[in-house]
Amino acid sequence: MGMTMTQKILAAHAGLDSVVAGQLIRANLDMVLGNDITTPVAVNEFEKAGFDGIFDREKISLVMDHFTPNKDIKAAEQCMKCRTFARRFDVKNFYDVGRMGIEHALLPEQGIVKAGDCIIGADSHTCTYGALGAFSTGVGSTDMAAGMATGQAWFKVPEAIKFNLTGKLSENVTGKDVILHIIGMIGVDGALYKSMEFMGEGLKNLSMDDRLCIANMAIEAGAKNGIFMVDEVTEKYMQGRVKGEWKVYAPDDDAEYAEVYDIDLSSLKPTVSFPHLPENTRTIDEVGDINIHQVVIGSCTNGRLEDMALAAKILKGRKVHPDVRAIIIPGTQQIYKDSMKAGYMDIFIDAGCVVSTPTCGPCLGGHMGILAAGERCVATTNRNFVGRMGHVDSEVYLASPAVAAASAVTGKISGPDDLK
Repeated sequence: MGMTMTQKILAAHAGLDSVVAGQLIRANLDMVLGNDITTPVAVNEFEKAGFDGIFDREKISLVMDHFTPNKDIKAAEQCMKCRTFARRFDVKNFYDVGRMGIEHALLPEQGIVKAGDCIIGADSHTCTYGALGAFSTGVGSTDMAAGMATGQAWFKVPEAIKFNLTGKLSENVTGKDVILHIIGMIGVDGALYKSMEFMGEGLKNLSMDDRLCIANMAIEAGAKNGIFMVDEVTEKYMQGRVKGEWKVYAPDDDAEYAEVYDIDLSSLKPTVSFPHLPENTRTIDEVGDINIHQVVIGSCTNGRLEDMALAAKILKGRKVHPDVRAIIIPGTQQIYKDSMKAGYMDIFIDAGCVVSTPTCGPCLGGHMGILAAGERCVATTNRNFVGRMGHVDSEVYLASPAVAAASAVTGKISGPDDLK
């Protein structure tokens, strides 16, 4: 029986010739990730279990990104616990204030994750790295603790869903619109504990930033992981960036899929996810007249350089609506620098936006843009659950940087064409 991409990676890391869906395996890990919220819990479990060492100082990444720079005393204590652990075991990939970025933007940028890897992270959006052709999934802090100590994790091999992509996206339609369309089509549990596997001739028309966005939100469809076939786009991204060799796994011709979906990228429109689930999608022409109070452009989903460029293109020469607070959050320090060099920061500030240091901040209702009761936000983030960005009576609408930037100008949910 043939295997999918995910099944091949898991078999290789478990030392097995083959695996089948539903099989329980123990696999070797190439990277274990934690952040300033989940790592302190993992460290407590690590110490409670009596572990006295980590499996590999170069295969653990700790990124201080959710509440940093520290927003309060509790956040400061959490980060101190992470710093103490990192120094104790000489963790190589420790990213703190001044060096850090949003974890799922930072690790690919730094070449820490690569095709063929088996990765776990104590953050649900760890599935991002499937954009590079890796098996990557979110776990709990207890699994993170065991992974740091042993270099291994248990998995149930997932079934897979095949997404065959064709065509090319229209102007101002992005990877965010692709994944919102898919989640709207299959639902938030449409890929429950399955691997979402992306392939097809349309792949060549998706940038790496598009792919990272799509893989990032696989979890919003309930998936165990999302993964893209490795092609020239992937190889070009990894060359000169990734340290060490990578391995490419392609699905067998007779690989079994629970479902197969054909998606013509050229048919997609800018898409908005309404409160309070990512599956509540409408195309921009179906939105109606909805006034907003805040826009957030950033996060591990859409804080990359192409996102900054798209937002800047739309905001150039325009002003943010006086009733809107527009917050721009580059995903990493490098993206911040590249945005400055490209002139994007001048455009943002001249338009009336505020620019933040890299942080998860408002995405999880942490800081840097909390909503009050009755307020509405258009955000390029990945979740719009009740109270996600602040008060339980606030609303978050998920959209691309193009829609978010246009909405910041008009003061209501809008597409770029509404500015013409």
